Amino acid sequence: MIEYIEGRIAEKTPTYIVIDCGGVGYLLNISLNTFSQIKDAEKIKLFAHQVIREDMHLLYGFFDNNERKVFRHLISVSGVGANTARMILSSLSCTDVQKAILSNNVSVLQSIKGIGAKTAQRLIVDLKDKIGKADVASEGLIPVLDNVRDEAILALTMLGFNKSATEKAIDKIIGSMANRPTVEELIKQALKNL
Repeated sequence: MIEYIEGRIAEKTPTYIVIDCGGVGYLLNISLNTFSQIKDAEKIKLFAHQVIREDMHLLYGFFDNNERKVFRHLISVSGVGANTARMILSSLSCTDVQKAILSNNVSVLQSIKGIGAKTAQRLIVDLKDKIGKADVASEGLIPVLDNVRDEAILALTMLGFNKSATEKAIDKIIGSMANRPTVEELIKQALKNL
C-alpha cells in the first residue's frame, strides 16, 4: 500500500495532479479542497489511497491525513464509491462532512451532486459511530483528533471503564484544553474525572 507520494509537481488541475517522484510521474485524483490547499507549491507531499480494480489501478491524493481518513470512512458505506467520496470532499470540507453526519443533517448531504436521500441517510447511519461522537460546542464541532482520542478511549476501556462514560469524559477534556493534548495527558485527566 502506498502511504504518501512526495515530489515535484509536473501537472496540476482541479481534479488531478501529476507528481514527478524519482523520474516516475504518479497521477493522483484529488478533491477541490486539496487543490485549493496546494496553491503555487512546486514540491508537494500528498497522502495516498490506492484503489485496485480489474481494469485499472487508481491513486487518490489528499493534502492531509484527516481528509484521507474521512475519504476512507465515506467509501466504506455501501453505494459510495471513490469518485462519489471525492465529490463529497470537493463540495464540503472535512469538518462540514463530520458536522453534517453528527447532526443528522440529510439536506446538507443531499445538496451534493449524486447523493440522494437514501445515500445521505445511509452515510449518517453508517458513519455516525465511526467518525466519533463529539459534542457541538458554542463554536461548532470539537475536532476529532486523529488517533489520540481513540487511543485514549481504548486504553481506558481496557482498564475497565465504561466506554460511553469514557467518551464523554475525553470529549469534555478535549473541549476544555487550549492545546492539542497527547494520549498520556488525556488519560491522566480522564482518570481524575472517572
